[in-house]
Amino acid sequence: MEYGAHLPLLDLGAPPTLRGLRAYAETAAASGCRVLCANDHLVFSRPWLDGPTALAAVIGESRDMTLATTVALPVVRGPAPLAKALAALDVLSDGRVLAGVGPGSSARDYAAAGVPFEERWRRFDQALPALRQLLHGDELRPRPVQRPGPPIWVASWGSPAGLRRVARHGDGWLASAYNITPERFREAAAALPAMPNGLATAWLCVTEDAVGAERVLADVLAPLVGRPVEQLRSLWLPIGPAEVCAERIRAFADAGAERIFLWPLRDDARQLERFMERVAPLV
Repeated sequence: MEYGAHLPLLDLGAPPTLRGLRAYAETAAASGCRVLCANDHLVFSRPWLDGPTALAAVIGESRDMTLATTVALPVVRGPAPLAKALAALDVLSDGRVLAGVGPGSSARDYAAAGVPFEERWRRFDQALPALRQLLHGDELRPRPVQRPGPPIWVASWGSPAGLRRVARHGDGWLASAYNITPERFREAAAALPAMPNGLATAWLCVTEDAVGAERVLADVLAPLVGRPVEQLRSLWLPIGPAEVCAERIRAFADAGAERIFLWPLRDDARQLERFMERVAPLV
């Protein structure tokens, strides 16, 4: 299992700062994470720092880590502007970009961009080949360092239509840890041709305090993602004691997940260190 870390772009009580992002990226690289991720929202229930901009800001601290969008929104941003940003990231990082893309699930993002939310799937199907052509062609200059261009992973929660889209347009599949179970992951992976995969948005809190873990679910995560806490309890998220977190990660590994991208819900850098020290050796 390969581990990655989501940049802490959300204001969960303390607004993100350049100094904090750089320190977090250094911790992620030093602890053994191989991928540094940034998610994409224009507007959200809480302040959300721009993802591609944040990745660019920590290129130096990321060392040799892959820089991944998990996911970027080509319909909301437009294929050409997104391709230009990804190409610049690839140039500045000497070819370390992984372009994870999806339609997004937030109607507020589409409203902010002036795009009808009900058209997202049709427009996403149109945006994917356009994005690939821009990243892999000669129109954008400077071209990305990677040839023919950065790999494009397509996000899907595992629906048949989504998996067909992954197989048709993707160099890899990006699943969501809080929208799929290990059993469903196994079924979905079996329906795809051989390709790399990753499990994004694995909300993380390693704690031996059962009350504290419940408080993170009820007071932090549930209102953040708009889900009932009972539903969150049924998911296989790495929240709780180290042994429980390891069991859940191991279940996804056994189901065929190759990478998991962690997103600490508090004490960002310390949680990454705690995971790599206490959980990863048990997986």
